[in-house]
Amino acid sequence: MASYTKIPANNKQGYKWICTIDGPPDPVTGKRNQIPRRGDTKKEAEQRCQDVSNKLLGHGIDNKKFKKMTFEDVAWDWLKTYSKGNVKDSTVDARTTEIKILLRYFAKVTIDKITHRQYQNFINNLDDEEYSRNTILGVHSTANMIMKHAIKHKMRLDNPCIDVVIPVKMLTVEEIESATIEEGYLEKSELAEFLSATLEHGEPQDVEIFFTLAFSGMRSGELCAWRWPDLSFITNIVRITKTIYSRTNNMRKYKLTPPKTTASIRDFDLDDSIMRRLEKHKKNQAEAKLINKTLFLDYHDNDFVFARKNGYPFFQGNILSKMEKILKKTNIKKRATPHIFRHTHISMLAEAGVDLKTIMKRVGHDDAKTTLKIYTHVSDKMKKSTTEKIKTHFADILNFDF
Repeated sequence: MASYTKIPANNKQGYKWICTIDGPPDPVTGKRNQIPRRGDTKKEAEQRCQDVSNKLLGHGIDNKKFKKMTFEDVAWDWLKTYSKGNVKDSTVDARTTEIKILLRYFAKVTIDKITHRQYQNFINNLDDEEYSRNTILGVHSTANMIMKHAIKHKMRLDNPCIDVVIPVKMLTVEEIESATIEEGYLEKSELAEFLSATLEHGEPQDVEIFFTLAFSGMRSGELCAWRWPDLSFITNIVRITKTIYSRTNNMRKYKLTPPKTTASIRDFDLDDSIMRRLEKHKKNQAEAKLINKTLFLDYHDNDFVFARKNGYPFFQGNILSKMEKILKKTNIKKRATPHIFRHTHISMLAEAGVDLKTIMKRVGHDDAKTTLKIYTHVSDKMKKSTTEKIKTHFADILNFDF
């Protein structure tokens, strides 16, 4: 039902009418949505109200209602809902970082005013500023979800992120020629050198940490989240069910979360020599725990396989720091992080003749891309090696004059 209010105006008759009607409920809150419009006559004012109401019914967008709804408002509103879903804290933090990049360009722009051209220019600028392709893809994914949220809640009609071109950096000749798959994993001699340096120069727990990484293919986050109930010294079977995360890298503020993918939840057997080393480590840890509980009033007893003196777990950065110290004691020149041990383990299994499916299951890969790349490379090397062995062993026959 319409209501009318007469107000002074600078027109011939000296006044105008404001008509107010109930339009469709607010698309965001579901609350009552009153539409006021002015006119020289009651009829004109009411017609203008009705035009707006019809537009809302047809498209669900009231430009007047949302003219102050900025991209920033919508982005944080989307994140609030997104974070309630089945997503890890680390993913929410990544989305937050990506929103902050978007806000540098669109923070105060009203949500319905962002065009495809503006958004493409934004993506191009990120490339010009030398953001990595992965970062740009992440930002683009977040922007796309925010725009879908805006469309769902009747804040705009279209998605300006659709059909945007993501720049592709062309490799230089030098990059192509210098990039080899061998850089992604340690050769047998390099692994032996690293582990030898660990035995000679490693700090307490380093030997157990790096031998385990090399012969299990675990991610460093999985290793840090490892607890003693995850191991069986009877069957030599270990189980991976979690990874560790800390938003602030504060050892007292960590979370154990599900691993990277469902395929990452797995169990497998570990070499007997590694398990015996871990069993000895457990006994040493139990003895040290009795002392440390008297030294640290807040001792954290949560059964971590690898822990600090106060019982709190290590983080991925700690494992990297340990590795960098040991690498300085070697002649290895590769830019290596703890993740290189996963690729090294894949190469070891491939060289041992383990099939691709079994390797993927063991390391927790549901995407064959990375595994297949290393597996194929090692297999090809083995074929060449086999040919050379045949050539050497049967040289006298192959050298017959046909």
